[in-house]
Amino acid sequence: MDPEETTLYLDYPYATSPNPDVEETLLYVYYKSVFLSIFYTAVFLIGVSGNLILMSALHFKQGNRRLIDIFIINLAASDFIFLITLPLWVDKEASFGQWRTGSFLCKGSSYMISVNMHCSVFLLACMSVDRYLAIMCPGLSKKFRKREFAYRVCASVWFISCLLGLPTLLSRELTFLDDKPYCAEKRATPTKLTWALVALIVTFFAPLVSIVTSYCCITKKLCTHYQQSGKQNKKLRKSIKIIFIVVAAFVFSWLPFNIFKLLAIVAGLQQELNLSPAFLQLGMEVSGPLAFSNSCVNPIIYYIFDSYIRRAIVHYLCPCLKNSDFGISTETSDSHLIKVLSNFVHEEDFVRRRKRSVSL
Repeated sequence: MDPEETTLYLDYPYATSPNPDVEETLLYVYYKSVFLSIFYTAVFLIGVSGNLILMSALHFKQGNRRLIDIFIINLAASDFIFLITLPLWVDKEASFGQWRTGSFLCKGSSYMISVNMHCSVFLLACMSVDRYLAIMCPGLSKKFRKREFAYRVCASVWFISCLLGLPTLLSRELTFLDDKPYCAEKRATPTKLTWALVALIVTFFAPLVSIVTSYCCITKKLCTHYQQSGKQNKKLRKSIKIIFIVVAAFVFSWLPFNIFKLLAIVAGLQQELNLSPAFLQLGMEVSGPLAFSNSCVNPIIYYIFDSYIRRAIVHYLCPCLKNSDFGISTETSDSHLIKVLSNFVHEEDFVRRRKRSVSL
């Protein structure tokens, strides 16, 4: 397959011109024009309202916010900015793939999608490192786990994500086929494919490995704590559950699409693979909606499983309610997790140093 002839959209499948190799059956047409339009509308309504409420509840919450809430607010802001572009994609799918909103929005909306993906994975990676430091390295965490440092990290994530989205901004253009407008990507070159491969590894798979590794270490330490203490702690289980559900939702949403994207890049660079462009594009078009849906699920997850955020949202929506109306605790499950496991790590270090001194 000649890289100069590929029409695959290497960032997102929703801004492609029609692929003549894709057989447009009746089911495929209904999927594109009816199901996706309804699906994106639902994601838009749920996601915009959910992330707006989540940001407002945490921002206006009385008292001190948790350090992790700074990252959650930025994650919700990233999703919210992306979600406001979804009506453009609803119009695109409803008009059978035609882009009727002009070149500026073609480039701008694609750019926002790219920035959102980078920002989301980097923020989740930062959240995993924050918890890892707090639990596994309590001494070192005192130097870095400060609000000013968290704000700087989030600002850096936004800056880097905006820079990494520039190739998407530059490669989008409004093209016309049979006098019909389509928001499409410029033809891929070997240089662009190589850059896309490096960028995909650095901006998705490397952070994903970091996230999984951090939480695996935390979980291993938690299991050790359970075995040695002989009992389980509900708050600890709940904290770990929230962590894994958020990460699992991100992986489930983004991993399938990025695997197809990786295959498309490798197929463009390695001609002997002979992977069908039609198969790869269909794979991205089927897995792509999962990526879009990730922007609306986090507020739901946090509301259901995080009692601290649930109380903040209830207070924000119903300020007349008192704490006694729905129960409140001065210690959150997140802070409890850090406190208990940090103490456990301290105890382990103390026992280890004591054994060394005895052996000497």
